[in-house]
Amino acid sequence: TTRSKNTMAKAGEKSGGSGNKGLKRKAATEEPQEAAVAEDGTTESGVQPSKAAAFPPGFSVSEIKNKQRRHLMFTRWKQQQRKEKLAAKKKLKKEREALGDKAPPKPIPKTIDNQRVYDETTVDPNDEEVAYDEATDEFASYFNRQTSPKILITTSDRPHGRTVRLCEQLSTVIPNSHVYYRRGLALKKIIPQCISRDFTDLIVINEDHGLILSHLPNGPTAHFKMSSVRLRKEIKRRGKDPTEHIPEIILNNFTTRLGHSVGRMFASLFPHNPQFIGRQVATFHNQRDYIFFRFHRYIFKSEKKVGIQELGPRFTLKLRSLQKGTFDSKYGEYEWVHKVCAYSLKSHLDNFKRME
Repeated sequence: TTRSKNTMAKAGEKSGGSGNKGLKRKAATEEPQEAAVAEDGTTESGVQPSKAAAFPPGFSVSEIKNKQRRHLMFTRWKQQQRKEKLAAKKKLKKEREALGDKAPPKPIPKTIDNQRVYDETTVDPNDEEVAYDEATDEFASYFNRQTSPKILITTSDRPHGRTVRLCEQLSTVIPNSHVYYRRGLALKKIIPQCISRDFTDLIVINEDHGLILSHLPNGPTAHFKMSSVRLRKEIKRRGKDPTEHIPEIILNNFTTRLGHSVGRMFASLFPHNPQFIGRQVATFHNQRDYIFFRFHRYIFKSEKKVGIQELGPRFTLKLRSLQKGTFDSKYGEYEWVHKVCAYSLKSHLDNFKRME
């Protein structure tokens, strides 16, 4: 009948239309390949393309709507970029070998450290004024070998198990250090007891990622922010537990006036005569105003090659304040405070009050 013929014709038009749309979509997806490779198998520049894929200059992976196809093309594009980079490196290396001594010097990469403005407070160790300060400061008795370090390590009230484990592991790094639980005692009451028992330094590890280091009996007191803490079990390919040998200490980049004082404070935690037979070294590395602590053991592979094996723990410190004398949150005189402004100084003092 006439109605059935009309409905069949309309259905044919619909199916034909959908088929044409499918062909158009297929042609659209294949269009970048046709633009990239000509009929004779060469690109516009006349170079035979590789088997992986040849991408036109204006190629954009984000234009591909299909997720799987987009991921595949992006992987091929990254492989091509890697090959081109490797080929350029090999070419440059051959050119430098051909030129020999006439080759231009290698460009120095720009980093945060070598682009920093020179700090005028950098001190010269051979300066007479610096030598006088070292002979008269609070650490002079230690460096003159009149006293030997004796460290007390404690925590804040009701510490977590992780904090207690950090204190115990830190006591194996620093010789002649003792761990005591605080039991609700204020720091102002702990300090006189430490002085009467001949402790030279007090280390307090707080739950708010803070660390207080106070040199006894006359100070100074430093407050650090602690971050990136890794205990021994959390370090991959770590060595065995450290021995009781006195470790060597390395201080890097403590060159400014402030850094010089902080470096001497860290040095006074360890005895004078390291036992090199233990092959253990504690490193305080200052970079971009962050102090990175690592504890390693030397591994002598041969007479010329030496490896290192991390023992742990590891952590990062950032100085928040340096105070004259022992810990005093109310009447203490500050030598240096990070970001000196009314708001930050008030919040810093509030944090100190909470630590008491």
